Amino acid sequence: MPDDYWNHNVHYHPLVLGAVPEGCGEALDIGCGDGLLARKLAGRARHVTGVDRSPEMIRLARERDVPGGEVTFVAADFLDDPRGRFPAGKYDFVSAVAVVHHMDFGAAVTGMARLLAPGGRLVIVGLARNRTASDWLISGAGVPASLVRARRHGGKGHPAGMPMEDPDMSWGQVRDAARRLLPGCRFRRHLLWRYSIVWQRP
Repeated sequence: MPDDYWNHNVHYHPLVLGAVPEGCGEALDIGCGDGLLARKLAGRARHVTGVDRSPEMIRLARERDVPGGEVTFVAADFLDDPRGRFPAGKYDFVSAVAVVHHMDFGAAVTGMARLLAPGGRLVIVGLARNRTASDWLISGAGVPASLVRARRHGGKGHPAGMPMEDPDMSWGQVRDAARRLLPGCRFRRHLLWRYSIVWQRP
């Protein structure tokens, strides 16, 4: 699959890239999949690490990596790190797109925050479950926008074998948990069935 495919996660890559702090040294992309976002981050950070629990996704990421690039791909679970490959306080920027719903939310968010250096920034783009009538109305509004964008980009695509899972937490549950775990974070619900959380470590 070429690097120019589009889907609802890729649609929000510009949001992630726009949040990378100036002069970013070390960036970590959690749940990097085939490495598409990690390779984009390499244009904004001195060094990027992409980590994914799926060996197949990391194999694809390494195949598509640019030789000599400043990106390292690691097959691992960042929450289960006995070798200490992801030390606390190392990263100026941490991103996680469409991955937090595959984990325990509290453990994942707390673990990501722990990785940030002072002043470092965390960006999460995730999925949530519709629970209220308002949730369903807002989600319905995204249908025409999604169809237009998919037609513009030649349809939706994703790497073969990418692990997928439905979210358990509702939009309100995610918002409330994020504000409790990351005081001062900015939570936004977006049109194409995603939310974003942006938080800067003091």
